[in-house]
Amino acid sequence: MGSAGRGATIACHCKSSSYDRTRFRLNALQLSPAYACEHLGIPTSTIVKTSQPPALLQAVAPTGWLCRRLRLGTAFVSIALAAAVHAAPPQAVADFGAHAPFPDTRHLADWIAASHDHGGLAFVIIDKKKATAYVFDGRARLQASSAVLLGSALGDDSAPGIGDKPIAALRPEERTTPAGRFLAERGRNLREDVVWVDYDAAVSMHRVLTSNPAERRLERLATPSIDDNRISSGCINLPVAFYETQVRPIFASGKAMVYVLPDTKSVQQVFGVYGYGYGDGSQGLHTRR
Repeated sequence: MGSAGRGATIACHCKSSSYDRTRFRLNALQLSPAYACEHLGIPTSTIVKTSQPPALLQAVAPTGWLCRRLRLGTAFVSIALAAAVHAAPPQAVADFGAHAPFPDTRHLADWIAASHDHGGLAFVIIDKKKATAYVFDGRARLQASSAVLLGSALGDDSAPGIGDKPIAALRPEERTTPAGRFLAERGRNLREDVVWVDYDAAVSMHRVLTSNPAERRLERLATPSIDDNRISSGCINLPVAFYETQVRPIFASGKAMVYVLPDTKSVQQVFGVYGYGYGDGSQGLHTRR
């Protein structure tokens, strides 16, 4: 049995060639299972979750096959595994600075940083439960955050064909801000420049609208409560200064990623194993607000 550095734990059982299987555990919070599989040649199909804390993954592979892969005798398998894990690079995490996001937000941001899902682009995370937008640079370092206004209805999907409906025709339950992963870009609606998050569903990020004083959108943004941040028809309303200085610039030269966390579904339901579906960022002259 051997142990490796950087918090990774290895537990190998291979005292003799009579053992037909080798078992080892990888601390999932410190070492990427995909990295270990690629580095050691372990089939990814052998990885299973265990109930043992702290969040361990267990991989099972034929001992003889593993030893041949490593070109070592069975007596040296645990040493070889420990050395290989010790050589693994530290996993990247997002830098929130002094901010304290909700666990789902941090989990998603850390995954983006570690997997490089954003492709080096700047990205925005919208935490609907906290009614907050987080803007990150391409190295997953938080640049700024702000309160936002969201769709008045709880829900994580857009109704079919909603992008073609006039606002007055939207039912109350259809006024949702959809959750998911979107490749967003600048465009225009009927009034001004916006950032299209999901063009087909007419969902964008834009400066807060104040055309209807009865809605008190500026006041809602200013209150510390998140209970009054549900007022839009689905679009993400941002304070004007935040939009101009933090959001607009990252889309000035092209596209960036927008990740919208769910209201009612779990993160796993929305993103699978953190896999996403793309939005269409093309321009157009329709919008929800």
